[in-house]
Amino acid sequence: MAGAAVDARKTTAAAAGGEGNTCCAHVGEKGPGYASPLDAMKGPPEALIYVTCVYNGTEHDKGKPDYLATVDVDPNSPTYSQVIHRLSVPYIGDELHHSGWNACSSCHGDPSNDRRFLILPSLLSGRIYVVDVLLDPKAPALHKVVEPEDIVKETGLAYPHTSHCLASGDIMVSCLGDKDGNAAGNGFLLLDSNFNVKGRWEKPGHSPLFGYDFWYQPRHNTMISTSWGAPAAFSKGFDLEHLANGLYGRHLHVYNWSAGELKQTLDLGDTGLLPLEIRFLHDPSKDTGFVGCALTSNIVRFFKNKDDSWSHEVVISVESLKVKNWILPEMPGLITDFLISLDDRYLYFVNWLHGDVRQYNIEEPSKPVLTGQVWVGGLIQKGSDTVYISEDGTESQFDVPQVKENRLRGGPQMIQLSLDGKRLYVTNSLFSVWDKQFYPELVQKGSHMVQIDVDIDKGGLKLNPNFFVDFGVEPDGPSLAHEMRYPGGDCTSDIWI
Repeated sequence: MAGAAVDARKTTAAAAGGEGNTCCAHVGEKGPGYASPLDAMKGPPEALIYVTCVYNGTEHDKGKPDYLATVDVDPNSPTYSQVIHRLSVPYIGDELHHSGWNACSSCHGDPSNDRRFLILPSLLSGRIYVVDVLLDPKAPALHKVVEPEDIVKETGLAYPHTSHCLASGDIMVSCLGDKDGNAAGNGFLLLDSNFNVKGRWEKPGHSPLFGYDFWYQPRHNTMISTSWGAPAAFSKGFDLEHLANGLYGRHLHVYNWSAGELKQTLDLGDTGLLPLEIRFLHDPSKDTGFVGCALTSNIVRFFKNKDDSWSHEVVISVESLKVKNWILPEMPGLITDFLISLDDRYLYFVNWLHGDVRQYNIEEPSKPVLTGQVWVGGLIQKGSDTVYISEDGTESQFDVPQVKENRLRGGPQMIQLSLDGKRLYVTNSLFSVWDKQFYPELVQKGSHMVQIDVDIDKGGLKLNPNFFVDFGVEPDGPSLAHEMRYPGGDCTSDIWI
């Protein structure tokens, strides 16, 4: 299996400008996605969005599998802001979470390839579903199931999370531990173009300390991965004792992309606890990007030095709020997701506990400027038990508007941006056991999805009063909505090389 992984790395590196025949070597011909991020911004407006929905861990999970929802987001459609199809998976207890594609803009030069299959890793069961969205985009169909036993047998990996397509045609999936939930067993799974297990991507002895997200940039021969924690810890809910015992991460792992070798580990220290989502700038020539550190609520910029080593700095900090009637005297924002517009002009992130979504201008990456902010939920909204205390002792709560007469539950969690950057979609489920711990109302009443209108000229965010998808009224009972994908790709799935 090691030889197959080496071949995949060589082919992907060659696609970025090296030698050899690759899936991206058809000069002038068009395959999946777009030739550049700016070309993608000129793509058609989104009409559909796929959402992973979870019954696992809810009060309605008995005998009910998770599913992929198709949501109509075409404002000219009679079923606008409604779920129009549900593809239930065949097993119980999966915990569908993130998703990716079999092919994206990294293979735009290959006319023989299609963005046809959506990859759905199941965080808890270890199963990976492959869904065909090309035959009928409004009604995706199950194509294949990669069983956890096969993955464990060939690689020892479990708890699959982030999926990215490679220019070689392979699919790479970060896995957060071994089958027993130990972080020491984590690494990167390779599937071939037929979704067979090929092996691990990284060389033996080069696994990260913890696993979570990753992003690669072949022009700089670099892949960087982040650190959530040990599955044995986070799968039981968040416990400060687990943090004290070293079961959560604070590191970035910098890899030699063509060799699969860990060449540098960046310790983010106490300002970088639980670094989750990571994004390079979309322009593949740029050697900088950002990571969202959830627990310390910081956005950290990473960048390459002249000697090819990498450094980091905190560029945005969200202050914890002094609160009353909560489990701790101070509440972090908890940055659980962020993304970058395709023109690398704006960065957006969520504070899952505080309840706000923010927009920053990052045209000068080392000095982001706040340009927009809107509250769409959170634990400190008016009508809740928790209040925040100002420096003068005043007790306050945030105004959170209703949408179509619906009170917004939970806090903003996953986000997805339209290609043109003008619409931001927001769901509110993080992970079922954490939802139950911090927002018990979510597992009782279900999730929702809202849309935020974006001012891309001057900056600014405004909640769309006419868009509301209520996953609390699903036919099989309230469900938890997580990651979102457009059929044609988006700013968190596509990588340009």
